[in-house]
Amino acid sequence: MTHLAFERLPHPSPRPAADRQAILADPGFGRHFTDHMVTIGWTADRGWHDARLGPYAPLAMDPANMTLHYGQAIFEGLKAYPQPDDTVALFRPEANARRFQHSARRLAMPELPVDTFVQACELLVRQDRAWVPRGAERSLYLRPFMIATENALGVKPASSYLFVVIASPAGAFFPGGVEPVSVWVTQRYVRAAPGGTGAAKCAGNYAGSLIAQAEAAEHGCDQVVWLDALERRWIEEVGVTNLCFVHGTGSEARVVTPRLTDTLLAGVTRDSLLTIADELGYPTHETRISLQEWQEGCADGSISEVFACGTAAVITPVGHARTEDTAWTVADGRPGPVSMRLREALLQRQTGLTADPHGWLRPCA
Repeated sequence: MTHLAFERLPHPSPRPAADRQAILADPGFGRHFTDHMVTIGWTADRGWHDARLGPYAPLAMDPANMTLHYGQAIFEGLKAYPQPDDTVALFRPEANARRFQHSARRLAMPELPVDTFVQACELLVRQDRAWVPRGAERSLYLRPFMIATENALGVKPASSYLFVVIASPAGAFFPGGVEPVSVWVTQRYVRAAPGGTGAAKCAGNYAGSLIAQAEAAEHGCDQVVWLDALERRWIEEVGVTNLCFVHGTGSEARVVTPRLTDTLLAGVTRDSLLTIADELGYPTHETRISLQEWQEGCADGSISEVFACGTAAVITPVGHARTEDTAWTVADGRPGPVSMRLREALLQRQTGLTADPHGWLRPCA
């Protein structure tokens, strides 16, 4: 364990309690930010240094900053949940830390030690504990990220970086109850290609997805489904999340999801749901799934449910899908029993309402 000594500089004028409570009454997602942030610098000669918790503030950036020109930027997303005993716990921060290291390797950036990543997140949650919203499906969302800080125009890995953690209170993703979404299967754009950055959580992947998301909206759909880059045949992801298919119903139901390759992001929620599905008696299988198989499975009833899974919503049912040539409905278009049971089971783990046999919760405040 390589713990850095963090300098602590509490905010001299944090947001008044009344203002904070007004925000927590309806936090939305990613609209408001807590009083503090964590920063750690890295340089080739010093390694990781200047670890600090201080007031949330703008970052000064030179016009020649290499991130602006060459896109060395990675990030993570994880949540801290209020627990029944009035404590707060992070959900699987070590998994996010390891994925952050993977993203850093792919973008030729330094790897932050797992324990330092977790330590930074814990420190921020403890400092801004008052910002953790209470109530069903509410949480404190953490956004750790890292950018290059060298100022130069030569195309090369930067010689200095900044790691930052900020936090934002998050309300229920479905405040009026879980609703299915419609998806557009883009056959024009691809998210990632073999040998590319699809398995890394880097900023450029998300920039490249925006035009396809706009295409989905133009066709009246909520999200975009990505196909593989080579054959435009195999299902990969939906929006910025993983996709799962339920084959069969009742005691015969099983959960199938595209297997991980270097074009898919290894979702922490995906991994958690696969574990829980097995525990609940739903066999799981990771394999390739074609667009044709999806359409035919919905037509003959062998595919009973489809859902997206990710940190923000946990599970989002897919009710309808369409391409340029056709459209189809998943079962009756409503959230299915397996999806909802898995969603509830994971939420109960995250909020401490059921046992935590895998040690996924890390108490921090």
